[in-house]
Order: sequence, then structure tokens, then C-alpha cells
Amino acid sequence: MIKIRIKKGDNVIVTKGKDKKKIGKVTKVIALDNKVIVDGLNTFKKHERPKNQGEKGQIVNVSRPINLSNVKAICPSCKKATRIVYKLETKGDKVIKTRVCQKCGAKI
Repeated sequence: MIKIRIKKGDNVIVTKGKDKKKIGKVTKVIALDNKVIVDGLNTFKKHERPKNQGEKGQIVNVSRPINLSNVKAICPSCKKATRIVYKLETKGDKVIKTRVCQKCGAKI
């Protein structure tokens, strides 16, 4: 299993596939499968049956998971696609791990 550095709420850009170069926000991280669900990207139409008698069925757009290797995080300060690096800082006896942009060094 790969160490997942992208978290829920991060802005990401898709690097491969039909939604290449599109930007979206991560709504869910599936750690066991190394996948993320990005809001509004990698959507497919799903046909739903009517639940009650007299209702009509409908077609709904559903976002499907994207592999982590096909996604890069966007740094909020430099606005570039980057990898996330962890920086260790010590304060007294505690070691604090912070997420940092690899290009500009700003905290994410």
C-alpha cells in the first residue's frame, strides 16, 4: 500500500485519462485501493429505477474513483501541480509532521 499524501478537501489536477488537465476537490479518499473521488470529474451516467409505485426512473451523474497515480495536488500559494512532502519539526519533546509543497516550500 502506498503512503497517501492527498487528503479530503485538497484541490487536485488530473494528469491522465479523459479528464486530463481538469481541476477538482477531493470528496473521498479510498486508502485500501489507492484511489480518490474528485467532485465533478470522472463522471458516468447511472440509470436508477423508480423506488415507489407511480414514480419515474431517472438518470444520475455519479463520480467514480480515480487512481492516485493519475492525480497531483495543487499548492494553494504557488498554484502549481506538485507533490506533497512531509517536513518534521521538533517542539520540545514532540515531533510535528507538516505537509509542505515540494516546489515552493509553503504549508498545505
